[in-house]
Amino acid sequence: MADAKTEPLLTPVVDDDGAPFWEYAARGELRIQACAKDACGELRWPPRPCCPHCQSFDTEWRRMTGKARIWSYAVPHPPLLPAYAALAPYNTALVELTDAPRIRLAGNVVAKAGAPPNSVPPDRLRIGARVQVVFADQAGFVVPQWVLERP
Repeated sequence: MADAKTEPLLTPVVDDDGAPFWEYAARGELRIQACAKDACGELRWPPRPCCPHCQSFDTEWRRMTGKARIWSYAVPHPPLLPAYAALAPYNTALVELTDAPRIRLAGNVVAKAGAPPNSVPPDRLRIGARVQVVFADQAGFVVPQWVLERP
């Protein structure tokens, strides 16, 4: 495992409901949990056992295009966690999926897959900017990151 002083890292907490998300991410796929009941089909995030719309326990994971737009972002000054001090300023973004507008995922906007969260200058970020998902291995977890469609 990487030394937190040289590679700041927040690792995801994987539970039974969310485990498929991380399994698909490891394959380079962005999938979102959906109700598998024919009359419903609602997407839901975060993953949970029961559909909040129809109360069905039938679940499937739908593949998304990975296209999104920046819904919100922050550039912490100073960093939120001491281990990230060397990377400040860096961004944290909330993106809204194009094919699932009610679904918003957190992550970093980076220059390329695996780049650090400070690889995109803060003045390049705008609410509404189009982004595309990329995946990066961080100490054994493949996590989604976001790259600007117009670098």
